[in-house]
Order: sequence, then structure tokens, then C-alpha cells
Amino acid sequence: MNKPPVLGNITPIIPAGGDIEKSITFYKEQLGFTTLYKEGNPVRMAIIQRDSAQIILQKNDDRHLAQQTTFRIQVDGIEQLYAEFQAKGGQMIHPNGHLETKPWSMKEFVILDVAGVCITFYEPVNI
Repeated sequence: MNKPPVLGNITPIIPAGGDIEKSITFYKEQLGFTTLYKEGNPVRMAIIQRDSAQIILQKNDDRHLAQQTTFRIQVDGIEQLYAEFQAKGGQMIHPNGHLETKPWSMKEFVILDVAGVCITFYEPVNI
């Protein structure tokens, strides 16, 4: 019974702007997430998920806070995900965040959500 603790997935709580329904729609239509749960009327919190990636959206219209919020999601098949987002118009991709291999052996790209939150999708490069 002396099993060491193991950390699992991380679920960030991020600012979703003043119109959380707009954020939910963005994550659904542009990024392929589904809504697991909504709270409040009007909605002030929602849990969304795609595969193992889960995010909690919280109503918060502090644009400065949103623009200072950033996190990373590991991907298997990053080129296919990038192509999927490009096929949806690619407007969510940060102008300086197109798909590229970084010196730290990660292939990655960056998107901005409707509130200004920065999300990096990455995949380790096999060396």
C-alpha cells in the first residue's frame, strides 16, 4: 500500500469574457470541444472537453486577465489538428503562432480564444 502519488490531467479555469455563451460557441465550433456542464442563468461557468483536454470557462470580462492567461495542451497528431483549424478559416491561430518545430524539440502552434486567452498546442518531436 506504499504506492507513490501520480499526478493526472490538469483542468485550467480560465476567464471566458463577459459573454460566456460566445466562448462556448467558439470552443465548440472552432476547436471541436463539447459542453459537459453549464451553471447559472445567465451562464457564469461551463465545463468543456475534447478528448482528454478539459477546460473550465468562467465568466470574467477582465480583458487584461484573459490576455495574461496562457496554457499548453499536448496533442498526438498536431499536423492534423493544425489542418483542421486551418480548414475552419484559421482565424483563431495567433499571427505569430503558426505551426513550427521549436529549438526545444516541440512542434507547436498557438491560438487565441475570443476572450484573449493564449493556448499552445504542442507535440514532442521524435529525435
